[in-house]
Amino acid sequence: MDKFMQAAIEEAKKGISEGGIPIGSVLVKNGEIIGRGHNKRVQEKNPILHAEIDCLQNAGRIGTYKDTILYSTLMPCYLCSGAIVQFGIKKVYAGENETFPGGPEFMEEHGVEVINLDLEECKEMMKTFIKNNQTLWKEDIGEL
Repeated sequence: MDKFMQAAIEEAKKGISEGGIPIGSVLVKNGEIIGRGHNKRVQEKNPILHAEIDCLQNAGRIGTYKDTILYSTLMPCYLCSGAIVQFGIKKVYAGENETFPGGPEFMEEHGVEVINLDLEECKEMMKTFIKNNQTLWKEDIGEL
């Protein structure tokens, strides 16, 4: 498996170990990880601290994002897709979109190349979480 997606999976596992939602993300520039993050909505009591947002925040101000690649264990939602488009990130690798479809069409309509890796590890991690935490998951995706 790609080392960058593996790093995103490690971030997702941090999230679940902290009592949060197992979604992780990394931002890559010139073959190096410059930002890491995981969903911290529960831990920080912050409704917008999704994995991709945490990752971008941890990367800090880097000037242009046009030459970066974002990896996420789950297809980015519309909030995160909006940030990806806003910052001009041109390529996104998602671990899966079976448990949550996200916003790939939105990103593609705005010139982002979206690659769904359809990884069993990512799907199983989310399926297990959703099965054991239905109310929290519904809150996270706005379906409460």
